[in-house]
Amino acid sequence: MLDLSDKRVVVVGLGASGIAAARLCVRLGARVVASDSKPLEALSEEAVGLERLGVRIEAGVRAPTGLAEVDLIVVSPGVPPLPEITAAEKQGVRIWSEVELATRSMPNVAPIVAIGGTNGKSTTTSLVGALLEGSGMSIFVGGNLGEPLAGRVDTPFDVVVLEVSSFQMERVDAFRPHVSALLNITEDHLDRYASFEQYANAKGNAFARQTDADWAVVPSGDLTCLRQAKRGRGQIITFGPGGVVDVTADEIVDHRTSARFARAEVALAGGHNALNVAAAIASVGPFGVAAPAIRRVLKEFRNLPHRTALVAEVRGVRFYDDSKGTNVGATVTALEGLVEPRAVLIAGGCDKGGSYAPLVDALTRKGRAAVLIGEAAEAIARAIDDRIPVCRADSMPDAVRLSAELAHPGDAVLLSPACSSFDMFRDYKHRGDEFVLAVRRLALERSP
Repeated sequence: MLDLSDKRVVVVGLGASGIAAARLCVRLGARVVASDSKPLEALSEEAVGLERLGVRIEAGVRAPTGLAEVDLIVVSPGVPPLPEITAAEKQGVRIWSEVELATRSMPNVAPIVAIGGTNGKSTTTSLVGALLEGSGMSIFVGGNLGEPLAGRVDTPFDVVVLEVSSFQMERVDAFRPHVSALLNITEDHLDRYASFEQYANAKGNAFARQTDADWAVVPSGDLTCLRQAKRGRGQIITFGPGGVVDVTADEIVDHRTSARFARAEVALAGGHNALNVAAAIASVGPFGVAAPAIRRVLKEFRNLPHRTALVAEVRGVRFYDDSKGTNVGATVTALEGLVEPRAVLIAGGCDKGGSYAPLVDALTRKGRAAVLIGEAAEAIARAIDDRIPVCRADSMPDAVRLSAELAHPGDAVLLSPACSSFDMFRDYKHRGDEFVLAVRRLALERSP
């Protein structure tokens, strides 16, 4: 277990992972300074409460001074690359993510399953946890998905299942998952990364320290993901059409065991979810989860909140919340996965630097209209041009009301923004919650 006795540690960023990291460092004996760019009055009660543990808080600063003199810097995933941190690294200071800190600190070492990718991470991570738990194992499920591992390092688990983001994987140097899955890589976060290749390499860091006793799970035929997987020595398991865990029109077939799972009996609908299911089955294979246990869980496991979740049907129009669709690839997948022939799309937010061309192509095939919100509205409107009607809204209630007016009976209204939420909302959950509230109000107004 990691020993930080009397070490000087700085935690940069006081979101959930930063708070958990600061608490853990205190328990490990460190002298901790925690900083956040927000002023003190804007920090959460949990963040401010760190002072009671002896943590010195520096609020309203990009980073504390004197970083080159500390022993360790723990960087939260939402913190962009800062020159102060780069300078400290050049002076030999260790820079870790909360994931690196947590996995190094576990007294009871458990095998780790890491699920990465641009889209589908949360659903697949949760499903992997459910499959392992359904076979009787004690499981931690968290990471980028929700609960930081740093808050649970003292609990003995049979398996630790982590959703890992590119941001979290930027700062790892010993992290070695027994199973590492990379579901896909499409353009995202190009406001942070200089190139797509740099973004892909951050994702692929999860493979780098795997040995031949470990497993690397990648999509069949995806050379970008395969190239990243081969940075380590993990045994390759492919999923998807033609993969080791194959996806056909009617079945998901695990060729390792010859187990077959009828897609009609899987609660998660849609082609993209069939791939998520195949990836999850591939990821739990090394743990010997039996087919009957897998089949039982697949019949019961439902979509997570804010992932193409049906909110209501109002006068023949179904309203779907896919607020987790924070990049173009995710929105295209959600749009094309709808059973309805046409959809009004609510999109927009903070632009992330990628091309909207794939979204425009999908809207040309599937879109009734687009209602645009947030800072990226003008850029998306320029990309759409005159392919479909475009309207702008100043708020989520306005967007829902406009969408209801544009939709025809039998259509869908889909909130899938293709952008991050921070221009108008705290996070994607807040954005999705506001959409759900607006739809429910609309349903009450228009009920007979």
